[in-house]
Amino acid sequence: MLETLIEKDKELLIFLNNLGSEQWDWLWLGITNQFHWSPLFAFILFLVFKKFGWKNGIIILLSYVVLVTFSDQFVNFIKNSFERLRPVNDPSINEMLRKLVHPGGYSFVSGHATTSTFFTVFTVFLLKDAYKYIKWVFIFPILFAYSRLYLGVHFPLDIICGGILGATFGYGYYKLVRKIFPKLFLNA
Repeated sequence: MLETLIEKDKELLIFLNNLGSEQWDWLWLGITNQFHWSPLFAFILFLVFKKFGWKNGIIILLSYVVLVTFSDQFVNFIKNSFERLRPVNDPSINEMLRKLVHPGGYSFVSGHATTSTFFTVFTVFLLKDAYKYIKWVFIFPILFAYSRLYLGVHFPLDIICGGILGATFGYGYYKLVRKIFPKLFLNA
């Protein structure tokens, strides 16, 4: 059963990756670069400081730093445990893919999917009572994760599992921050 799932995962990636065209490559290369999302991150920090104030905003900013660091290290642990080759490095399918980048390392799970979903779920729970449109920030992990399929550097299961992991961590982390810093949420 696992072999069948992995084979279907490869077939779906080949299909999705080959939907791309040179006309749109520049866009997806931009979307996959986390630094291009800096305006979104700055805007979210603005909303955090607006809602929580400077002192509490600094605590939440530091919570984001811990979130990203933990997510990055946990993803590296999983990747090094599973050692699944990236699609562009997988000899069984790499000739069938459009290749725009050639990263090293392993594929399972996607750090882009995990961390962006972790960040987004935490952010939405943190700000949903103050900003009704904050749920639109979910566009970020969806586009960010899909860019990895477009570029052929992750399989769909890498993205799906990363998203599930990130959502689980995001919700749990929100609950943890509320428990550790209950005063942050008294007047917020």
